[in-house]
Amino acid sequence: MLIKLTFFVALFCSVNTVAVAQSKFKVGIAGLNHDHIYGILSEYRKGNVNIVGIAEPNKQLWAKYQKLFHLPDSLFFSDLKTMVAKRKPVIVLGYNAVANHVDIVELCAPLGIQVMVEKPLAATLAQAKRMEELANKYHIKVLTNYETTWHPSVQEAYNLISKDSIGRIRKMIAHDGHQGPRAIGCSEEFLSWLTDPVLNGAGALNDFGCYGADMMTWLMHGQKPIAVYAIAKHYQPKVYPKVEDEADIVIEYPTATGYIEGSWDWPFSIKDLEVFGETGYLHAIDRDNLVMRRRENIKSIREVNPIPAPQNEAVPYFNAVLSKALSGDDDRSSLKYNMIVMEILDAAKRSINEGKRIVL
Repeated sequence: MLIKLTFFVALFCSVNTVAVAQSKFKVGIAGLNHDHIYGILSEYRKGNVNIVGIAEPNKQLWAKYQKLFHLPDSLFFSDLKTMVAKRKPVIVLGYNAVANHVDIVELCAPLGIQVMVEKPLAATLAQAKRMEELANKYHIKVLTNYETTWHPSVQEAYNLISKDSIGRIRKMIAHDGHQGPRAIGCSEEFLSWLTDPVLNGAGALNDFGCYGADMMTWLMHGQKPIAVYAIAKHYQPKVYPKVEDEADIVIEYPTATGYIEGSWDWPFSIKDLEVFGETGYLHAIDRDNLVMRRRENIKSIREVNPIPAPQNEAVPYFNAVLSKALSGDDDRSSLKYNMIVMEILDAAKRSINEGKRIVL
């Protein structure tokens, strides 16, 4: 009897494993020269994502990631067009230069293939507008992946603000960055475009300014700013000769102000968010810890609960969007919000170049 029970349990688990595997959407990868690729390939190795093809022209990168993640030869293609034609993914994830995100959408949109790219959406506002045009014409999703989207502390801050726990937002401050991509050991393939003003669209301004712009757009429920003012610094010209390594952006809203500090010059890695309301203050000091302070000067560190699936990580999120369990229309990954992010970044660049406040 025990043997029979064991057999049926094993059979039940096996059937369910197959069902789960079959429920995973076919995923294609465009590019391997973005160091964030480690995350999705780790999920593949764990069996959490069904990668059916990888398009990358650099065969040295094939060898590198084959060795690290035990990837089969059959996954690799030299170009995206061939991979998409042969493997027919439902969604393509972009891990290439930001300026090449538009090329992914140009190819995938007419085929009805959804797209998710690593932040920011595009290198320029013009590229973003072309991506939006294609997405609307062919009715596909174009999503943007930010690490901070999956931070429980930031989600808890949003939930508290939604419950009117600190009153109306008056000021938001985002600090994002690290000691610099060269200093922290980013790969040469990554550095080759990350520090290029065309391929990345800027330096630290695009790389880290986008985080604050995205979170503030979300906190303000998609409200467009009135104006943007920005300054840039070049503290490490010998290391990053082509792009700025420091950018500070001020965003004006009718009832609030946002301050974004994106930098490759921090003494340590940082991704935090401060929100001042009429009656209180919230500080997401890192991924898992949130400080709350009231007018009576009582400060407390709140216990932050994990974000429930499917909004806790990129893979369950895009699977939920593909299955229509989530709309993906009005959140930090949405095209709608990221078009506003691109307007903010574009205005910041114009402000730096023209030395004045840019009215949107």
